[in-house]
Amino acid sequence: MEPVPAEIARIVSETSFSGVVRADLGDGRCWSVAAGPASRRFGVLNRPDTPFGIASGTKGLTALTVMSLVEDGTLNLATTARSVLGADLPLVDDRVTVEHLLGHRSGIGDYLDESELSGVDDHVLRVPVHRLDSTEAYLAVLQGFPTAFPPDERFAYCNGGYVVLALIAERAAGVPFADLVQQRVCGPAGMTGSGFARGDAPPEGAAEGYLVVDGEWRTNVLHLPVLGSGDGGMYAPAADLAAFWSALFAGRVVAPASLAVMVQPRSDVPEEGRRYGLGFWLHRTSSVVMLEGCDAGISFRSEHDPVTGRTLTTIANTADGAWPVAAALAALYGLD
Repeated sequence: MEPVPAEIARIVSETSFSGVVRADLGDGRCWSVAAGPASRRFGVLNRPDTPFGIASGTKGLTALTVMSLVEDGTLNLATTARSVLGADLPLVDDRVTVEHLLGHRSGIGDYLDESELSGVDDHVLRVPVHRLDSTEAYLAVLQGFPTAFPPDERFAYCNGGYVVLALIAERAAGVPFADLVQQRVCGPAGMTGSGFARGDAPPEGAAEGYLVVDGEWRTNVLHLPVLGSGDGGMYAPAADLAAFWSALFAGRVVAPASLAVMVQPRSDVPEEGRRYGLGFWLHRTSSVVMLEGCDAGISFRSEHDPVTGRTLTTIANTADGAWPVAAALAALYGLD
């Protein structure tokens, strides 16, 4: 392991960062630093190998799962959502396709519209969180949202669209969505410590996500679905993200031609200073590819430069703790 750069050590200390930072430099060298509590209740500290929730970072793995089903002919990018959903979610436009959903260009109404939130810690689901224990169970929160705009008119980030993708994948393959992700992405990528788990039964050693409630630190277990689906809910240690990017660009998850389709810019997103492909955020000018997630008690960013092989990952078990460190990390290595 390389020494932690002084600038990163300083920001970790000054911001009371709680999480893990890891840099894989593309030439066999890497460094990592862990800080803060994994469990405030039991006095357990974060470690470099601690699994964390990655929130919307899950979407990239959902997209790859779907693309692998496209590769084997189970689905097609032109497959309509309606052809798989049947009578469910009748407000989803009949013209919406898998490709629209992957690129956040479907126009469907969103059960979790982030533009309407003052902060991710404030979100309250429409049903008790313990009822969301399968992908099919999400029908209860997905229904009732009218179309926002015609398919492919524009980009609009849509959490619900990725749950619809999970429903489509699960029904088309006849395999539970969490198992599909494990079989088609985590396994081939060598992500041995990653996967879905219930929030009330997290992986061994996983960091608890924290937010402040009435002036006290509380876990996020009452703020998130008990079991995630296509738009979030996976756990991963930082080292698995390095394994993921390496395997992905080596063609071990989907074929290089499929990956090229996924990282082709489909939308400019000026408010984010980035572009978007199919399941991945893309740097505004370079070939850098990103996964990012934010939720109650979770903030996460992992970015990979396929030219240099460099991977930078920051995971925190608070909703905003990752951002100052991730920005400094990107600036340090010229990925900002």
